[in-house]
Amino acid sequence: MPLSEEIALARTEIISDGYEMSIGEIMNLYRDNELRINPAYQRLFRWDETNKTRFIESLLLGIPIPPIFVFQDENGIWELIDGLQRLSTVFQFTGLLQGAGANPMPLTLAGTNYLPSLEGKKWEPSSSDSDDGIGQAQQLQVKRARLRIEILKKESDAKAKYELFQRLNTGGERLSEQEVRNCIAVMINPDFHSWIMDLAIFDPFKETTAQTDTAIESQGHVELALRFLSFLNTPYNKALDVHEYLDSSLIQMASDENFDFETQGELFRRVFTVLNDALGSDAFKRWDGTAFKGKFLISVFEVLAPGVARNIDAIEGMDGVARKNFIISKAQSLWADQTFRNNSGGGTRGTTRLVNLLPMGQSFLRP
Repeated sequence: MPLSEEIALARTEIISDGYEMSIGEIMNLYRDNELRINPAYQRLFRWDETNKTRFIESLLLGIPIPPIFVFQDENGIWELIDGLQRLSTVFQFTGLLQGAGANPMPLTLAGTNYLPSLEGKKWEPSSSDSDDGIGQAQQLQVKRARLRIEILKKESDAKAKYELFQRLNTGGERLSEQEVRNCIAVMINPDFHSWIMDLAIFDPFKETTAQTDTAIESQGHVELALRFLSFLNTPYNKALDVHEYLDSSLIQMASDENFDFETQGELFRRVFTVLNDALGSDAFKRWDGTAFKGKFLISVFEVLAPGVARNIDAIEGMDGVARKNFIISKAQSLWADQTFRNNSGGGTRGTTRLVNLLPMGQSFLRP
């Protein structure tokens, strides 16, 4: 296909519009619930007080601000895609911010090089006889500051929405791959997002995957739940790297109107209950010949979790003691398997690992 045709086709997948609005107009839209910040996205509001002050200073000084990107649904409601830190700062400063990230205490500004008198200033004074408010003239300056709003329409292709969000994820503290996926899942199918978030906090899953607080903060536990579902529902395409595969699988599952939440969720719970009953937090650790040691290993997860899933009826059909001994013996003997050893080392690429380990789970875990 000629380049010109590729460009024309790609442009049709992103249906957009845009215009300038004042901060005051944006505040009114947010107040009237015509501009929404989904809680799954708002939890990423991470600017510190210095960054917040600098942004308010920029509005007061008339410094140009990068555009805000929103997604428009079928009812005309806007959902924020990019601009969380900026708009959340405005809403916190003016006392409008709701939900996750909202602070009952008003934002108090710090002094800056250009505006040292901002020190201790708030949107409204603390009391009638206090001078710690920024004043009506400055309030109007903030409200009349203008931002460019870029609007992504409902008709836009789901993959295009995902890629747009990824490319816009450039300012401030970068989001993890899964944090970006979470936001896109909300845009495509909020029910799918809520469902997978619930699976990720299922106690046997949490126990067996034993994620660190840091990993959980960056949504690593949700990515593991997505990996498991992807392995069972989306054939791995070796032309994609692991993250591209997970991106594609998420969009495919979240967009599927016939996706069976009940059956998939029940299978998830059965698998990790079986693994937890047998191994607990040792489920996906290294076996050194005498004990399970170390941290969670993704290579073990990629064999045992889908392997148990594909044999779940037969495994559950065993009596309790036999089932536990079977799972333990498989977790131990995995480390003697040559295919596993050849494709689970630290230097093995993710694509190579998946191509070789995913197919072995079903036969390896067959009773």
